[in-house]
Amino acid sequence: MGSIAKKGLQQYLIQLQHHPLRTKMITAGTLSAISDIVAQKLSGFQKLQLRRLLLKVIFGAAYLGPFGHFFHIFLDKIFKGKKDKKTVAKKVVLEQLTSSPWNNMLFMIYYGFVVEGRPWIHVKSKVKKEYPTVQYTAWTFWPVVGWVNHQYCTTSVPGYSP
Repeated sequence: MGSIAKKGLQQYLIQLQHHPLRTKMITAGTLSAISDIVAQKLSGFQKLQLRRLLLKVIFGAAYLGPFGHFFHIFLDKIFKGKKDKKTVAKKVVLEQLTSSPWNNMLFMIYYGFVVEGRPWIHVKSKVKKEYPTVQYTAWTFWPVVGWVNHQYCTTSVPGYSP
């Protein structure tokens, strides 16, 4: 079984090298699908809501994958690919003060307006009410993930961004 996982990882890295944006789009869509399936099951849904699942996959593949790809290229250009602790800390802070708030706001709007089909006035009200909690919660978890990502994920694969 270990060799199957190793071969899968090798194939993934080859795709990442040759088709970085496409690979990240597929990865983001897949991770969006997995997270939504888990969320639906944990929320007690008896039957999978396929429309919701598809719309979240589209958001992941069409927006999150490309955004992450180009944002990390941008960070590497700003910080010239450095990985010392001070630079990693700066990357994490910049990421948490820019892309994190933007992505959370955009997702909340997308989810309310597109996925749930709510009128704009209700979406706006819900975002206004819940956004501070969502962002605060993100800031308690994602900086650690960002640190590991920027510190240990390689950028040596051409076109790869963590």
